[in-house]
Amino acid sequence: MSLIRHWLLMILPFALWGTAMAAMAPLVNSGGPLIVGSLRLLPAGAAILIFVPLVGRNLKIAQADLGWFLVFTVVDASLFQMFLARGLAETGAGLGSVLIDSQPLIVALLARTLFGDAINPVGWMGLVIGLGGIVCLGAPPEILQSWFFFAKSVPANGIWNNGEIWMLGAAITMAFGTVLIRFACKESDPVAVTGWHMVLGSLPLLAWHAIDKDWPLVPPWSPFEWGLMTYASLLGSALAYGLFFWFASREELTSFSTLAFLTPLFALGTGGVWLGERLLPLQWFGVALVLISVFLVSQRRRLWEPKSIDSDVVNEEMN
Repeated sequence: MSLIRHWLLMILPFALWGTAMAAMAPLVNSGGPLIVGSLRLLPAGAAILIFVPLVGRNLKIAQADLGWFLVFTVVDASLFQMFLARGLAETGAGLGSVLIDSQPLIVALLARTLFGDAINPVGWMGLVIGLGGIVCLGAPPEILQSWFFFAKSVPANGIWNNGEIWMLGAAITMAFGTVLIRFACKESDPVAVTGWHMVLGSLPLLAWHAIDKDWPLVPPWSPFEWGLMTYASLLGSALAYGLFFWFASREELTSFSTLAFLTPLFALGTGGVWLGERLLPLQWFGVALVLISVFLVSQRRRLWEPKSIDSDVVNEEMN
């Protein structure tokens, strides 16, 4: 039972992110991307910092971690939220999620280079299958038809517009943030680091919004829309990021980050319940590919070296 609970907690951040994406999309178009990014960070970070001492954790960022902490704050908070909000404003949710959830591939390469995380052939196969799955989930049908059936080509500027570029930037910054957390909390509590980086990372976005004349200083949202913003901040950010970076600082990065392939599934599920959207046959095929991908990458060592794993288990039981 404890193993099931552990896996549910590991999946929870990606479920919250998927539903928060659906909540943020209309807010970006009515209030502006910078205010949505800052409001997603600031209340969430404050909530985490209030929670940390209540559970006996240390709020202080160790002096030895300050340099990496500042880099982590700029990359994972300020840049990521700015890229994500701008991408949501200028691209469809499906293709945008495909691009942003390609970050496990980047994490796998970084983790292999920096930490020596092994990626055997089963793991690489799982990563490729997962990427193919999210493409089937989110890419426009006319693009897939052009790729697979040699139909009339889609103009490049119709695929790689500004929104897609912003989402790719979000994927890259998220991948680097996943790796940087290990350097930013060597002597500091990872949950405290998460809270502080949210609060400090929101300030540049808030300042930029204040001087941006294209959007009102205070968004003209209805009470329901403010409720969506609260959900995206407290659950889709505070709880999600707190859990994500707590696990990222402890779990094997390649396996854990691959769970991000589940985010589009939760986004599609939310759209189905709230907006009456239904999956196409190709999207159901993408769902199957994503689930296969998560299984292959998380179990890659057991599948590739079963005898070695079994002997390790026997040795641990004997000791």
